[in-house]
Amino acid sequence: MKNTFGNVVTVTLFGESHGPAIGAVVDGLPGGIRIDEKYIAARLTQRRPSGRISTARREPDSYEILSGVFNGYTTGTPLCIIIRNEDIRSKDYEDISRLARPSHADLTAMYRYGGFEDYRGGGHFSGRITAALVAAGAMVMKALEDKGIYIGTHIKSCGGITDREIADETDLRVLAETDFPVLDAEAASEMERIILDAAKDGDSVGGVLETVVLGMPEGVGEPWFDTAEGMLAHAIFSVPAVKGVEFGAGFGITRMRGSQANDCLRTDGKKIYTETNNSGGINGGITNGMPIVFRTAIKPTPSIFKEQRTVDIKKGENALLRLKGRHDPAVVHRAGVVINAVTALTLADLLAARYGADWLKTGENK
Repeated sequence: MKNTFGNVVTVTLFGESHGPAIGAVVDGLPGGIRIDEKYIAARLTQRRPSGRISTARREPDSYEILSGVFNGYTTGTPLCIIIRNEDIRSKDYEDISRLARPSHADLTAMYRYGGFEDYRGGGHFSGRITAALVAAGAMVMKALEDKGIYIGTHIKSCGGITDREIADETDLRVLAETDFPVLDAEAASEMERIILDAAKDGDSVGGVLETVVLGMPEGVGEPWFDTAEGMLAHAIFSVPAVKGVEFGAGFGITRMRGSQANDCLRTDGKKIYTETNNSGGINGGITNGMPIVFRTAIKPTPSIFKEQRTVDIKKGENALLRLKGRHDPAVVHRAGVVINAVTALTLADLLAARYGADWLKTGENK
């Protein structure tokens, strides 16, 4: 099982949804990065469920940094962070342990691990593991902000309702302070209503997230297998519920002619920029200095309360499944901070490969 991502700055995930704890080990960071524990806690709060549009499982997500930090700064050794699981109801999964939940990893986990996998709450495949990912990403995200690189994600669309565009760094700061990442208040209210309607019907909904990165230096990334888009997409597709990623104009660029799709170049005498950003800030796998823009498709939560057809994987017979327990009617609003985390980790890795890991130190400049 491969649980490590990155080349220079790496992150390894461990733990299960109903195990004693989950966690992450971040390696490759230099000594001297300032660790803001309040910032990390704030990002974890954004990921936690809240209100009627989220699961009733309520984990405090109190984290512990076991190694790699001393006197508020990274030491340069592997940084290990753990989050203990406290609100567990494993009995909810005992009756359905033999029934593969549709669109979950239950069946593929059995194929891969021969029945030895932890099925409770999805085990290592659970979205619960993203809490550790958010904590690890938050440490790196704050380091990037100290360098003038800002990452923000909003719900671009959900249930046919669309949010307005992200305009500037101020919008990213607003998104960093909200648990429901939508900029237009009316759109936010409508999206929440759609999620609640699905919940009342025992069903779920998905949505599209849009991420913007401001301040990313030009010239970062590789021309082939470690392209900026390729590395970001690799990390993003590791997040549970992600089913698609598009950069810039994405699939919409196929409806344009070259004269419309091309991002024409201009200069103000100091910096070269593009008049449009259909490429999403990346050309030839390398950042061009414009904002990095991409969208992520988040599927409807597969855990729903409607009766579904499945297979009893122990008996090899067709069966019916009706779930019990606590489940999200949507995860799109909780997934944004996870996308921010993997984006930060990926960009830090690319920047370390380009400039050396010491570039990430607090107070260092390019």
